[in-house]
Amino acid sequence: MAKKQKAVPAMAALEAMAGKLTMGKLLWAIREGGHQTQDAFAAKLGVSKAHLCDIENGRRNVSPERAIKWAKLLGHSESQFVKLALQSALDAKGIKLLVEIKAA
Repeated sequence: MAKKQKAVPAMAALEAMAGKLTMGKLLWAIREGGHQTQDAFAAKLGVSKAHLCDIENGRRNVSPERAIKWAKLLGHSESQFVKLALQSALDAKGIKLLVEIKAA
């Protein structure tokens, strides 16, 4: 008899495979999923290729305002983008807090 597997939330399963989701990893995944070059994707976002590369590789953070703008532009969840932007900023400063976002 097959053993019944315990349900795992999608985000937990994704992070188990690819590590902690960051704004950079999310943008990379969206870009790669759309088969876009860094040049084309950066132009769509209104930043340079170098700036996008720095974000994707965790060397630069994204402001909450820019996260909202990009979420709208790309058709994704504003709250998810803002959460990741804020979490990345905290992580970069070594602040051991977790961000939770709720609609106002």
